[in-house]
Formats: sequence, C-alpha cells, structure tokens
Amino acid sequence: MPKVHLLDYVAGNVRSLVNAIEKIGYEVEWVRSPEEVVNAEKLILPGVGHFGHCLSQLSAAGYLPALRAHIDAGKPFMGICVGLQALFSGSAEDSKCSGLDVVPGTLDRFNDSTKSVPHIGWNNASCPTNPTLYGLQPSSKYYYVHSYKYPYTKGKLENLGWAVATATYGGETFVGAVAKGNILATQFHPEKSGVAGLRVLRAFLDGSGAKALASNPPQTASDGGAAELVASEGLTRRVIACLDVRANDHGDLVVTKGDQYDVREKSDERSVRNLGKPVEMARRYYEQGADEVTFLNITSFRDCPIADLPMLEVLRRTSETVFVPLTVGGGIRNTLDVDGTEHSALEIATLYFKSGADKVSIGSDAVVAAEEYYASGKTLFGNTAIEQISKAYGNQAVVVSVDPKRVYVPKQDATRHATVKTKFPGPKGEEYCWYACTIKGGRETRDLDVVELTQAVEAMGAGEILLNCIDKDGTNSGFDLELITQVKEAIRIPVIASSGAGNPGHFQEVFEKTTTDAALGAGMFHRGEYTVQQVKDYLAEQGLVVRQFEGDL
Repeated sequence: MPKVHLLDYVAGNVRSLVNAIEKIGYEVEWVRSPEEVVNAEKLILPGVGHFGHCLSQLSAAGYLPALRAHIDAGKPFMGICVGLQALFSGSAEDSKCSGLDVVPGTLDRFNDSTKSVPHIGWNNASCPTNPTLYGLQPSSKYYYVHSYKYPYTKGKLENLGWAVATATYGGETFVGAVAKGNILATQFHPEKSGVAGLRVLRAFLDGSGAKALASNPPQTASDGGAAELVASEGLTRRVIACLDVRANDHGDLVVTKGDQYDVREKSDERSVRNLGKPVEMARRYYEQGADEVTFLNITSFRDCPIADLPMLEVLRRTSETVFVPLTVGGGIRNTLDVDGTEHSALEIATLYFKSGADKVSIGSDAVVAAEEYYASGKTLFGNTAIEQISKAYGNQAVVVSVDPKRVYVPKQDATRHATVKTKFPGPKGEEYCWYACTIKGGRETRDLDVVELTQAVEAMGAGEILLNCIDKDGTNSGFDLELITQVKEAIRIPVIASSGAGNPGHFQEVFEKTTTDAALGAGMFHRGEYTVQQVKDYLAEQGLVVRQFEGDL
C-alpha cells in the first residue's frame, strides 16, 4: 500500500482519519519527531481544538521549521481544521501565538450575538471558479466544527495564487478550504464528511487534485476569477441517531431504549430491552444518512480494567465504517482502576478519542460541577472534567447531557427557579413550571434548574448541550418545545433537542418552532418505525435543508 505520513502531536480523534485513509487504500506512518518529517513525501497535519494549544505544542517539540521545510520543498501537504488555521499568520483565539504564515491573515471568532458558536454541522465548500477543486462537489455537504474562521474577502487570497472554497454561517462567509501548488487545507473534517470528504482525501493522496489545480490555476480578481461573496446559508438541519448501550442480563452489550428511562421490559421477567447490536446499528444509521451517531453508555463497568472498557472496542469497530462524528457518553469522570491506579477524566476522554470518538458527553458530574460553581460564587478553578477536556481538545469536544423534568408551580414567584408559562397545565391546573436537573439516570432530582446548569457548563467550556427531557422520553409525542426554547434563549452554544420524537413531523416541528441546532431520534429508529432517510426526505419535502447520504466511495 502507498504511504502517507501523519504528524502525531496529540490532536484529538485521529483514529477516524487513519480509518478514512486506509479505506482509500493508503497506509499511515506516524511522524513522532521533527527529524522524521524529512522522510515524509505526503504529510497531513490533523487537528482539533485550540489554535494556541496546537501551535505551542508544535513549537515546543521543534516541528515548525521542519513543517516549513516540507512545504518549501514542494512536497504534498494537507492541513485539517486547526491544521488549516496553523497555516495563517495568527488567530484571535491566541494573539500571542504565531502561525506558520504560509497564508497571510488572522482568524477571528464568529459573532455569537445572532447564532450558536461553535459552528457545528454540515455546510458547503463552494468554489465557483473551480467547482471540483480537490474533489469538492457543489451539491455535497462537509462537516465543520469550529469557533474561529478566516473571513472571506473577494480576491484577497486569489490575488496571491490561492484557490478558495467558501461557506456561510449566520451571514458570515469564511474560508472552507484553500489550495495552492503542493498545499491543500480544509476547515472542515474530510474524515467526518462521509463519502464527500473521502473524495477530497483521495484527491490529495493520489495527486489528482494537485494535478487538476495545476492545469486550472486560480485566476486573480483582475481576471474576474475571484468567487463572488456567497451569502446563502448552507448549514443543514442535523439529524442525529442515538444509541443507549448497556449490558443485558447475560453480559452482552446491546442497544436498548427506555420509557422515561426505564429500559426493562414490562413483562414479568423484566429483562433489559434488546433492540440490536451497537456497531451494526451505527453503520445502518450512517448508511441511512445520520449526520452524527451518539452512544450513551448506561452501564457501569466497575470491575473492568479501564483499558478494556467494552465501549472502547465499540468505538474502534464503528469508526472503521462510519465516517460521521461519533459522540460517547458515560463514565467520563475521575476513575479508580481495578488495580488501584487513579485516572483523571481527561485520561478517560483521551482513551475514547484515541478509540474513535469525536466528542465526549458528560452527565451527572456536570450537575455536581455546576452546584459547586454557584456555591463558590461562580468561580472557575480549572479542575472540572469539562474545563480539563475542553482546554486540551477544544470546547467542541465536550457535550453536556442534561436530564431535566418538569416541576409545576401555581405562579411565577412560587419558586426561585427560571419558570415558563406552559401551554400544558399541571395536574392541579398549574400554569407555570420549571425544569429540575437530575442525576444518576434521572433517579435523583437536584435543586438546580436547567438554565442554571446550562449557563454554568457554558462558562466552564462545554461546546454543546444534549437536551433530554424525562417527561417526554419514550412517549413518541414530540419534543418539549418549551424546554428547548428556554434553554436556547439562555445560552449561546449549540443545543441538540432530544426525547419524544415519534415521527418525521416532530423533527419538522422542532426545527420550525424553535432555534435548536440539531434534533435526535432513538426508539423510532431502533424499532424500525421510520428510518433516518425517511425523516430527512420528509424534511426536504417541507423545504428544510438536509444532507443526503451519497453512497460508498
């Protein structure tokens, strides 16, 4: 197999990139010291997270001169996500840290006054003057996850010889990919962009992208070659498939689904509801067009060595065939191993990232951390799992899974908590309610409301909220729109609506009546009542923008 070199500097989930490269037919060889860079013919710089963290690690390890020498020698080079950002002069994310300055310019942050930040989801990568640049296709969507971007100005980069593909989010058009000579860099993650992304990787690896670019070089603005500023929004409505995974009574890992968090059958045996095998079901949902797959591990494996946790193998096997983002939740906390060794939440998260996860989800521990945050007068000490993981891997790598339930009150001032005037009165006709946060799988209710929790974890560095609802779980009656609206108005990070989906119309309703950033389904998919593709086809028929599965490479 032909080889490609990847630079290893602890860049988050690189297993998916390795799997994608191997699927295309190339072998990965790791570069683990600056001296090894010279051996690379084709070199990829992957990356997620913080610009300063990435560049400072590269600088401290002595990689920067070697990277510049590789690029200057005309050897093929590809940067992904932060790997693209590293090519620029600098970033507002860390103004004290310099980039490689291969592309002049400084990145800035998305404006979060009118939209959620980070920008998470599937968007365009449009190059009107070269529509098939490195395998890009105008009809395809690509997976982005970032808070900082390089704003696109017509002709600015083209006049320097760069071919540019753009995307637009919330009225801000930015650089989605750049290419020039031996260099390709993408703000999106090709290894997480399904077949559309695999085409881009293949065009880089086999040299066809560079060859085509050489025969069709970018025209300067004076030649009329710069792309017009495309202000049309390309971000799709994300549909996520969620798999609750636990061990059944025989010790096998199965996908299950509860009714208000009760996952046992109603029969006398009370056995764990078994809806299928997690790896097989994840692939099925990927092939139906799921934009992301989430695994929520609801079994505690206290007697299992950390390195042998069953979910690690589930992630490894899933990431071999599923090329969309994977989230895993459950057990992301400080842990004592069976041999007495202590492992931090960051170490546990790192194991999951190395096994194929793109994001980790934190549940009960986030509630406890939020309680301590308010008890200390909203002081951050940097010791929570959320802070540690987001600092190392970026905010977008941390999802907080919230399990609230309604508490009805007769009037607004009957509680100190943030209330909503509900269209669905309580058992005694109460017109107001607040949403109490729970822990331990909904078994224990805390004196903390959902607004307090989500605002606290946003301050800690969480990048996304998975918003469940115990009252709606398993009801197939639609999402809790009042809950979603309350949380969306309280925070600026993206929200995934969860709990209650029973048919495609519920997805349309939540997208049209709230500003949710994504919507999640579980039981309706597991039971075969509807497929992910049927939901997406329905949304498209209603005029909503969705990503369609493009088949195999």
